[in-house]
Amino acid sequence: MMISILILSALGLVFGIGLGWAARRFHVDSDPVVERIDALLPQTQCGQCGYPGCRPYAEAISTEEADINQCPPGGEAGIRALADLLGREPKPLNPENGEETSKTVVLIDESRCIGCTLCIQACPVDAIVGAAKLMHTVIRSECTGCDLCLPPCPVDCIDIIVETHKPRWHRPRPQTIPLRVS
Repeated sequence: MMISILILSALGLVFGIGLGWAARRFHVDSDPVVERIDALLPQTQCGQCGYPGCRPYAEAISTEEADINQCPPGGEAGIRALADLLGREPKPLNPENGEETSKTVVLIDESRCIGCTLCIQACPVDAIVGAAKLMHTVIRSECTGCDLCLPPCPVDCIDIIVETHKPRWHRPRPQTIPLRVS
């Protein structure tokens, strides 16, 4: 029994040292330009820009694969902030990506909810809580208003409401930085 414990402890120690070494050896620094662009985006993870979330869109902007005017939730203020940060001219919001609207959140009518969990699976920020065959609810402070939970709901128990308080994200004051030219 004692030998088994010693062997497992030794293996744990060896694997721990190996993982620590690998973490240091293969560490990848993130691009500070991407970090600053991502900080200006509203973090709705809605996909309206054509990318699966704000981080991939920030990476595309930094490599100039995407333009700065593709984020409807960020709106004109977001476009201006990105233009200031990157030293580019602001452009109007691209209508192909949608229209700028007021900040919204979703509200689940718990009396109509059947507990199917489809909305939970669709929520990219885990703002919906509940369990199978039980009613669900939205954590309003976590909801980004992406509305991705609406289409999968089979009973239309989810409503969109305009948010009345300030959003939980803030737009840091941008600083102009030169981009690397590859």
